[in-house]
Amino acid sequence: MDELPAEIEALRSAARAYVDTHLIPRERELSRSHKIAPAVLAELEAHAKAAGLWQMGLPVEYGGRGLGMLGRAIVWEELARTIALPTRGRNVTGPEVSAILFHLTGDVREEILWPVIRGEKKTAFAQTEPDAGSDPGGMTTIAVRDGDDYVITGRKWFIGFADEADYIQVFAATDRSLGSRGGITAFLVPMPNPGVRIVREMETMMRDRPFEVAFEGARVPVRYRVGEEGQGFTFGQRWLTEGRLRHAARALGVIERCLELSATRANERVTFGAKLAERQSIQWMLVDMYVALRQLRAMTYAACAAYDRGEDVRYESYICKFTGDEASFAAADRAMQIYGGLGLTTDTPIETFWRDQRSMIITEGATEVLKLALARDILKRYGKG
Repeated sequence: MDELPAEIEALRSAARAYVDTHLIPRERELSRSHKIAPAVLAELEAHAKAAGLWQMGLPVEYGGRGLGMLGRAIVWEELARTIALPTRGRNVTGPEVSAILFHLTGDVREEILWPVIRGEKKTAFAQTEPDAGSDPGGMTTIAVRDGDDYVITGRKWFIGFADEADYIQVFAATDRSLGSRGGITAFLVPMPNPGVRIVREMETMMRDRPFEVAFEGARVPVRYRVGEEGQGFTFGQRWLTEGRLRHAARALGVIERCLELSATRANERVTFGAKLAERQSIQWMLVDMYVALRQLRAMTYAACAAYDRGEDVRYESYICKFTGDEASFAAADRAMQIYGGLGLTTDTPIETFWRDQRSMIITEGATEVLKLALARDILKRYGKG
């Protein structure tokens, strides 16, 4: 997309000003923890509201701006230019409202959706298992109907903010013979729950600290089932498609910041009597980053625009996701090389970008899994025989 609507360009300008004014100057201070202190969060949220960045994706009827995927992606891209915010943490543009909550009905909708929108309650997302990460069909957590309840048994991990959640969104098998196509159902498990145990907080190479959680016969009333039995995979796939486009948008911001840092360093650093900017090896690194940025931006914006038109962009999201994650990690790696020893320190955001973007290549669909699914589609559409 060569030209964006004026309102989206204005949104980009507002988001960039917010990042440059309120986040980048404080990123060394704020990046020391995987969580934002409540007082600091309130301050940053107030600035986000003043900038017109509040509740961007929330539908207008619920008090949000009702932005489409393209508008949201522009803001995600700008926010990703800094390490001031937790990579997978609560954001500063409003409470996280999972799309799955809009499928709630009746009293449960009143009990959960509106308090989450107001920031009074929080949710966590539990799908990944120790033996079923990128393969939901291999899910071993099961939910068995018992009168007016379901009994959920199994184990999930890499669950962000499980310690803060009032409800955990859990995907469990209700008919393992059907696998992911009709055998998985979504639930909201109220917390605390006598049948749910937080096993441990997981230490990772990134800044986030997810949890492993055991469901040990957790009883969940039927009214907390989301949709009908077997619809869980459909709900989860829509959430993952949006998440993969968000990966790509984040990658754009990371590449752009790495370019900014690298070009500045190349213009300032003198070795052996010449600036780094005069050395062809450095110039080529910058060109590679820039080309990757332009290619990824075109793909991502086109996919987001198609999503907003109601088109199925599942495969496009795969391409944007793994292309963006790998290109942004490569950009961080090149920036680290250009900075030399300084790039290994916390004096710059580069080492954090490097670690975080390496993790992105695995989460929400490892590159190999997405390529496998894409290859099947290619063979079906283009192959003969």
